[in-house]
Amino acid sequence: MDYERILIRYGEISTKGRNRNKFVDKLKKSVRIALVSFPNVKVEASRDRMYVLLNGEDCAEVNDKLKNIFGIQSFSPAIKVERGLEALKENSLELVRSLYRDGQTFKITPKRSDKSFELDTDGINHTIGGYLLQNIPGLKVNVKNPDINLRIEVRKEAIYLSCQTIQGAGGLPVGSSGKAMLMLSGGIDSPVAGYLAMKRGVEVEAVHFFSPPFTSERAKEKVIDLSQKLAEIYGSLTLHIVPFTNIQQTIREQIPENYSMTSTRRMMLRITDEIRKKHEGLAIITGESLGQVASQTLESMFAINEVTNTPILRPLITMDKTDIIKIAQEIDTFEISNRPFEDCCTIFVPASPKTKPKREKVQHFESFFDFEPLIHEAVQKTERIVIKPDNKQRSEFSDLF
Repeated sequence: MDYERILIRYGEISTKGRNRNKFVDKLKKSVRIALVSFPNVKVEASRDRMYVLLNGEDCAEVNDKLKNIFGIQSFSPAIKVERGLEALKENSLELVRSLYRDGQTFKITPKRSDKSFELDTDGINHTIGGYLLQNIPGLKVNVKNPDINLRIEVRKEAIYLSCQTIQGAGGLPVGSSGKAMLMLSGGIDSPVAGYLAMKRGVEVEAVHFFSPPFTSERAKEKVIDLSQKLAEIYGSLTLHIVPFTNIQQTIREQIPENYSMTSTRRMMLRITDEIRKKHEGLAIITGESLGQVASQTLESMFAINEVTNTPILRPLITMDKTDIIKIAQEIDTFEISNRPFEDCCTIFVPASPKTKPKREKVQHFESFFDFEPLIHEAVQKTERIVIKPDNKQRSEFSDLF
């Protein structure tokens, strides 16, 4: 069957009031970015519906792209039929016959947006249902759990027929909830946290801390590959790579070993917050899961969070590792994260890090050295890379802005 268009249903966007059009515009942009490799496709949007006009493009390939777009609840390949009973009957028969297998059941779900059409919903149900039963031997009705659900939507401009409902990714369109900075390590958790934040409409920019020669170029490549996976959702992703060697070495020299991890996290958070201000973000996202490691106890978070008043979003905070791994596998980041290249979070790890650090103690230890110039230098020398899903990159440095 040659489908003419794909009907997109909004889901959660439909609950929005006066701001709905802003969410629809964000979704329309996401759909256009995802379908950029289909030059003939056109996207039309209204307050209640969105249509992808295929114009000869492969429907199955377009479906695969739409499945991953946040803000889409479900979608259906559809054919457009001219208004008229005979055209409706013949096209309904052709569509159902193309899908029917021996012994299958069906039902009709009519929707008459245009009340001037000659049949009401009951009339459509009986007329089209009877026509299909007469012309497809063995076909039976099952209104509760049919194999084929023929949806007939009568609108002013035409009638639309569809039989397949494909689940979308749900959530909100990326960019509809503002921008935040994702603290992206090379591990399993932080890419998942970024993905879940994007599902709630957050535009994400990633911040990675790089400590050569203690961390290798292969570790940097791993983070770029993870960023490319996240870039597939929105079409691009900005990655800020922070030179962190001097700060890590200073912490190692100045801070007692069991507090070094706490201080390291505090410095990372301070730098990320400065980058957030520079690029007009509203929050910081981390991959922390409560109690997973020493720096993720409530006591540690209390001591670390002190350095900023910026909201910290922790999408994984109540999830266990098996839940996180499952999502990582689904979004295809798990194997990349498992590459055996250390990041700055795994070097210089103390033998016995404090699981219940005290704010006043870490403040006291840090007071003997002025970290501010090192933080300023790290922010100024941060490399900014705009990453595309097709491996294209554009690299710049923050001190050029």
